[in-house]
Amino acid sequence: MLEKNFSLLFYLKKPKNHKKGSTPVYLRITIDGVRKEIATGRCCEPERWNSQSGRGNGTKEDIKSLNAFLDTLQLKVHEARRQIVDSNVSVTSTRLKSLVKGEHDKPRMILEAFQEHNDKFAELVGKEFAPATLVRYKTSLEHTQRFIQWKYQRNDFEVTTISYDFISSYVHYLKTVRNCNQNTTAKYIGNFRKIINECIKQGWLKQDPFFGFKLTKKEVKREVLSMEEIETLSKKNFHVERLNQIRDIFLFCCYTGLAYVDIKQLKSTDISIGIDGEDWIFTERQKTDVETRIPLLPIAKGLVEKYKKHPECEIKGKVLPVPSNQKTNAYLKEIADLCGITKTLTSHIARHTFATTITLSNGVPIETVSKMLGHKNLRTTQHYAKILDLEVSNDMSDLKNKLSK
Repeated sequence: MLEKNFSLLFYLKKPKNHKKGSTPVYLRITIDGVRKEIATGRCCEPERWNSQSGRGNGTKEDIKSLNAFLDTLQLKVHEARRQIVDSNVSVTSTRLKSLVKGEHDKPRMILEAFQEHNDKFAELVGKEFAPATLVRYKTSLEHTQRFIQWKYQRNDFEVTTISYDFISSYVHYLKTVRNCNQNTTAKYIGNFRKIINECIKQGWLKQDPFFGFKLTKKEVKREVLSMEEIETLSKKNFHVERLNQIRDIFLFCCYTGLAYVDIKQLKSTDISIGIDGEDWIFTERQKTDVETRIPLLPIAKGLVEKYKKHPECEIKGKVLPVPSNQKTNAYLKEIADLCGITKTLTSHIARHTFATTITLSNGVPIETVSKMLGHKNLRTTQHYAKILDLEVSNDMSDLKNKLSK
């Protein structure tokens, strides 16, 4: 890949504390505004140097020898530039200088690049990214490492040799050896693709090995609870208090749309008076750092009042006493069995329920639902809340009435 601007200049460079006499000759390589210097190892008196031509003045043997050497060096630079162009990598002043001096760039390795990405990513956890995202990239790095060992029997792989075949073989490995489904495979390949894009931006890889590659995610059927199932949960009185507590936390998710991690971190100070004079939740989603503002529905407000005097809530200033995600999901399975609900209850199904059964089914616009869920764009909300049969029925009833007239 040719550079936009390329120039060579031979010049005299006085060392520190230099007073008079011969001065070292340097070569300056400038490519796209980036300069690199090379010491030629030759010297010339300033009065015998022509700065316009970049050569020595005169016909004496020492000047002829100097000029011949500089001519040879200049040809060597042009030859090195041609070699870089032929190798289909970008021509940079750093790369050209290294080649002229006989220094070869250390080959860039994909696992090293992946690790560098993860190290930088780790520094931004809690500032720009959630810890769970870093865990996903670490897992993706492990999969990539094991794939390279499985397929090529190597500890690492040169970035410049990654091809379309590498990508397709990686997909095959994830699906067969690791038994990943379509969507999980697409997730890990997406993580790997980000590293490849970084390598392309750095100029380490000139052709995108993902060109022509396509791996689409399968549509996942998202389960939600019906209003009848929510009422069954609400009315059920469990003999074990921990189950009543987990049920209440689940219902709070159903009526606020907050994810498990956001419920667990929710503090009493996150609830204050909104624009309508009623209680609202003002917080940020940990996953996206998007501000979320949710008016508290009466049932959710009642649950806040119920646990105000709970020891854990009083000591830690939390809204609800939320246990670990593992315990929560285990108790929810027990609750579902006792209530005769066949759906798998999780904090995420509660979030889907808020989006569909609680809000959209009752005429709340999808734009409003999207804001309360803390989504960055409407497309994400559309995945959570597909058009409901009830909405289809209402729309078709309106159409029937119009047609009958």
